[in-house]
Amino acid sequence: MNDALRVALGETGHTTESLAERVGVDPKTVGRWLSEGRIPHPRHRVSAAEVLGRDVGDIWPDTSRRREPVWFRPWQEIEREAVSLRSFESLVLPGLLQTEAYARAVLTGAGMLPRTDIDRHIAARLARQGILRREEPPQFTAVIDEGVLRRPVGGPETMREQLHALVAACAEPHVRIHVVPSSVGAYAGLNGPFVIAACPDHRLAGYLDNQLQGQVVSEVDEIAAIMAAWENVRGEALSRWQSVDLITEVAETWS
Repeated sequence: MNDALRVALGETGHTTESLAERVGVDPKTVGRWLSEGRIPHPRHRVSAAEVLGRDVGDIWPDTSRRREPVWFRPWQEIEREAVSLRSFESLVLPGLLQTEAYARAVLTGAGMLPRTDIDRHIAARLARQGILRREEPPQFTAVIDEGVLRRPVGGPETMREQLHALVAACAEPHVRIHVVPSSVGAYAGLNGPFVIAACPDHRLAGYLDNQLQGQVVSEVDEIAAIMAAWENVRGEALSRWQSVDLITEVAETWS
């Protein structure tokens, strides 16, 4: 239950129906904000807060921001507001698609975090995935190397669960996953992972990761280079449904 939203409704005399009418959404949507704790689209958060006379942060506090390292916060803001995200990974699955068990195995195996911090980082990663469950989620396209499907992160049970979760994610109309088969030789993905975000104002931003911290890029030349890399990896990947078939096939090998 979102107690802050419930209290605000009670104090202002609004109902889920009246708030929905003012914000321009279905009453069932407001019910989900209230009972399931879903985070609305940014513009709906702003509209609802204005109707209720509250600050957005009072009703939907940004708990995930406090869990993430300082250097990640600029990208987190971009990711949250993006209308589309294009992600490439060659070694692990994108964080937005990871199950809890897979994320735990990745963060534990990396050896970069104190064990006392791992639960906090897992919680932050899972909280970020809420953007794909929003009322108006971004279009999310991920290209991954086939090796990601076959690397035993966390063991067979974790991998089987994770790959089944990928197949389920592919059933969502706003999620597409493409696999670069192992038969492909050298391609742009060998240079490392990246994400491209398209913002509501049509600007593009990129995110590059390394062993220490990530880097947000937005200069024209940098974006052009990342877009060229994207076109390369996407061109080498299987189609959407060929990829689903391959993921399903590999999932059965993790037994």
